[in-house]
Amino acid sequence: MIRFNLNNKAVEVDVDPNMPLLWVLRDILNMTGTKFGCGMAQCGACTVHLDGQPIRSCVMPLSAIADKNISTIEGLSTDASHPVQQAWLEHNVPQCGYCQSGQIMSAVALLNEHPNPDDETIDNYMQGNICRCGTYPRIKAAIKTAAKNTRSAFDYSLAKDVGAQV
Repeated sequence: MIRFNLNNKAVEVDVDPNMPLLWVLRDILNMTGTKFGCGMAQCGACTVHLDGQPIRSCVMPLSAIADKNISTIEGLSTDASHPVQQAWLEHNVPQCGYCQSGQIMSAVALLNEHPNPDDETIDNYMQGNICRCGTYPRIKAAIKTAAKNTRSAFDYSLAKDVGAQV
């Protein structure tokens, strides 16, 4: 039995500890947002976050994620309201869409590390995510928009309970 947190929820699975995380997500937990691409950690379609860092789930054995935090595309938001998802929609990034969940997960990790990335930083960070449709200019534009929108967003949650009795 291997335990880990998936999108902020505790999960237990009883499978071969050598099973790649991708297959646990897709076949055992029925979370199909993460895609199988090459199966060799070279295309990025299977990108998820392990404790906030992007990893390739197709080559990550389940045993390596015990007691860790995994985030998938399903964990970003339930209504596509994450700033990166909104920027993706604004720039009409997906063409066939197959690589998009991996692209978005890598973009989120990029913006967490580099809130205001320049072109070179985006190119270097995203180079492991391959898009067979060649939507790279739209991906780059969406990342810049998400960075701008994230910087200008104001967190109103602190004002939510002002005046409430505790």
